[in-house]
Amino acid sequence: MYMIKFCAILLFIVKHSLTAPYTLSNGCGYDSCNLGKSDKLNVHIVAHTHDDVGWLKTVDQYYYGSHGEITRKGVQYILDSVVQALVDNSDRRFIYVEMAFFRRWWNQQSDDVREKVKQLVNEGRLEFISGGWSMIDEATTHYNSIIDQHSLGAEFLHDTFGACARPKIGWQIDPFGHSREVASLFAQMGFDGYFFGRADYHDLIDRSVKRTREMDDKSLHDYNVPERVETFIGAALAQAEVYATNHIIMTMGGDFFDQNAHEDFKNLDKLIHYVNLQQENGSDINVFYSTPSCYLYALNKADKRWSTKTDDFFPYASTPSVYWTGYYTSRPALKRYERYANNILQVTRQLNGFSQSNLRNLTFDLSEAMGLVQHHDAVSGTSKQHVANDYGQRLSNGIDRAIEVINDAYGKLLPKENRTTPIPNQFLCHYSNISACLPIEEQKLFTLTLWNPTIHPVTIYYRVPVTRQYLIYDPIGNLISAEYLMIPDATKNIPGRMSSAQNQYLFPASLPALGYSTYYFEEKVDTKKIEHKKVITTTNEACILQNEFLRVEFNNQGYLKHIINLEKNSKVSFTEQGFYWYASYSHVNSTPFSPASGAYIFRPLFPEALPVSVARRINCTKTDTVQSALIIFNEWTSQEFNLYRNASAIEIEWIVGPIPIDDNIGKEIIIRYNTDINSLKKYYTDSNGRQVLERIRDYRPTWHYIPDDPISSNYYPINSRIWIGDQDRQLTILTDRSQGGGSIYDGSIEIMVHRRILHDDKMGVKEALNETAYDKGLVVSGKHILLFDRPSDSARLHRTGAQQLFMHPLATYSLPNTSSYTNYSDMFRQSWSALSDAMPLNVHLLTFDQLAFKQYLVRVEHYFELNEDALYSKPVTIDLQILFKSIGTINEITELILTANLPLSELHRLEWMIKDEKSSHI
Repeated sequence: MYMIKFCAILLFIVKHSLTAPYTLSNGCGYDSCNLGKSDKLNVHIVAHTHDDVGWLKTVDQYYYGSHGEITRKGVQYILDSVVQALVDNSDRRFIYVEMAFFRRWWNQQSDDVREKVKQLVNEGRLEFISGGWSMIDEATTHYNSIIDQHSLGAEFLHDTFGACARPKIGWQIDPFGHSREVASLFAQMGFDGYFFGRADYHDLIDRSVKRTREMDDKSLHDYNVPERVETFIGAALAQAEVYATNHIIMTMGGDFFDQNAHEDFKNLDKLIHYVNLQQENGSDINVFYSTPSCYLYALNKADKRWSTKTDDFFPYASTPSVYWTGYYTSRPALKRYERYANNILQVTRQLNGFSQSNLRNLTFDLSEAMGLVQHHDAVSGTSKQHVANDYGQRLSNGIDRAIEVINDAYGKLLPKENRTTPIPNQFLCHYSNISACLPIEEQKLFTLTLWNPTIHPVTIYYRVPVTRQYLIYDPIGNLISAEYLMIPDATKNIPGRMSSAQNQYLFPASLPALGYSTYYFEEKVDTKKIEHKKVITTTNEACILQNEFLRVEFNNQGYLKHIINLEKNSKVSFTEQGFYWYASYSHVNSTPFSPASGAYIFRPLFPEALPVSVARRINCTKTDTVQSALIIFNEWTSQEFNLYRNASAIEIEWIVGPIPIDDNIGKEIIIRYNTDINSLKKYYTDSNGRQVLERIRDYRPTWHYIPDDPISSNYYPINSRIWIGDQDRQLTILTDRSQGGGSIYDGSIEIMVHRRILHDDKMGVKEALNETAYDKGLVVSGKHILLFDRPSDSARLHRTGAQQLFMHPLATYSLPNTSSYTNYSDMFRQSWSALSDAMPLNVHLLTFDQLAFKQYLVRVEHYFELNEDALYSKPVTIDLQILFKSIGTINEITELILTANLPLSELHRLEWMIKDEKSSHI
């Protein structure tokens, strides 16, 4: 088990102070808490609502209450009602989570209402919990985006209400499993505790016996006296049996609760009054309004040592054989689009900062869209189709606004000094993943500018689809000897591809750290004089791909047989590799206790996956730059292995779809890698793209587990990587989006890449996961990166590889009004870097965001775990002035907590004593 290493993320601000005071008033915080009576069972009543920012309806429809035929809920009315109910009675308290809704509601209120709300916040009666833009999913989100969406909400709360609104508690009552990395991030956000509502039913039984639950989500819906008083007292006493102190929590609320808060609070007032009256008759129950933070504070004061947990809460099973592991992969296109949008957001922030454009307001739309998509029914893929479409549209609209910032920034960074020439407009080619870029087709010249968002120089192999032949100039004016290759039919035949490009250029692009390089494409009229490198192709023959580091061997039937690490003289053999499918379980009378496979649930009909085809074809292509093996399984599945010159990794580009359903059987498509590695039931997956956890097949670390489903119970979220290994060998696979997978057999890795299912799983969405496009099943393309090395040397490869895949260079094109490369190079810089010196390999720039003129928010992290690499796991010192070479000299620095809403020096978290007699502050 890898130890959790504290993330050395520092936030620095240049030449500016924060606007709102951090000092707490006397009316909020822990000092405002009612801690109950020491001789009673204290029941903390927590009134709340859980407002999904999209699920069955879009975020707009939920806010306004439209489309009542789906559900008659309107968040604006909930907030109106709750605020008035709190004003009416000073004993009442309420918590709220989703800032996406609250900010919208706040902007529509009068000054009088705003003053009342501020008073409620300052008195601790309206408390913001978590404070993110949404209640995040924990399986399919990346830590970069988790931090961003919580920071977005925290910034709004800080600027609007000040210190009393700073969240101190994580509140995750609805997500479908919980990760170790999220708990770690919450601690670094300054949270004192973390509440959640779903855990595996095995785990809950075990914790009930051991009295280690300390949380629940029991709701009462009927408060008639005296029957309700007796029922409530009985429920409280029963709940106390599985909790460790004389404090218990009862949450009163649910999805879109309290649209009629006056009635709900009035009933709660009566319940509290009549239950407490029973103390005169000897009752030991003491009931009062509270909040999660006050309940936690009461536990902290209980003088008790607490149990700890170092693994996570995946996978989540609600009942026997019902594992919520399907959503790890559901809606793979949306999962990839979220990663793509984040890439654009981070680059846009960097460009805005280094150009000093000060256009942060134009990035809000994309920041907000990203915050919404982190919701546990968004990137998870568990919303209705029209809601998923809305998430995609919001990301697209945000990207459009971000391009305005990108153009303004390049308008400052591209021109050489004392040049006032018009700047060519930069644009993105969103369909480059299917080898299409319509704006450059038939153009006589264009430029490609690649921005590297990492703080390390990189060399990538970039592909440009073209309809003409070009001379390509690198940033120093040299002609590039690029490969001119055919675009595979599997790509050209993707439904909806409108490009007429039949060929693509492939060339290595060397990019400076945190900077750009521009490549100039100029049509060569006399194509007979263009010399292309020799391309060797074979079909259905044994194929060997080999470079300086790796050798990859296929037989003549297209089966991967061996990967050899030439440098380490190590070999892994493959018994199976390719596409397989599980038949989705379905039932006419499906129920939550016996559901079909669906958006949430992965429930295979049979425990064995079938190959998608009984035969395959292999086309082998070799050039000086790349050696490729394209394997065609059938008309809807293919994969291409690419081994580039000087690369220590193998790239696999896969295409799946349209998944056939003519047989009325839903299908869950996996890529399987079966090897001779003696993995001893162990495999390793990442937690939200950062920490890595050991998994053991058919085993749970904290309770005795009896396997009831051999496949789905061994699936875990794969946010960025999975690996297996033995003493001398490790096979690691990096992913370009969140996916589900596991090791069902020793030596095996399988990753689910696509799903098309014909039945709903009865978990609430009421819609089958049957995605279509262009009147066909949805086609999805993606990428896996294979790494094979010794275990001791693998961390360097997968840490750097995963970051470069996540923070990939962003390509923008332009159509300059220039006559030649010489003319262009005379006016514009072709290369530029923000750094004055190289940064250590084990340091990652997580955030570079200009907040105001000469004010910047910077997050850096040491992203290697403790003891995973002999060199790069060691501490490192950096000079932050290196980041500001092009901006100026740092005059002032303030170190903040992770959400940037409190100086670290002012953070005073609760201290907990745990059962090994160590403090929680270690």
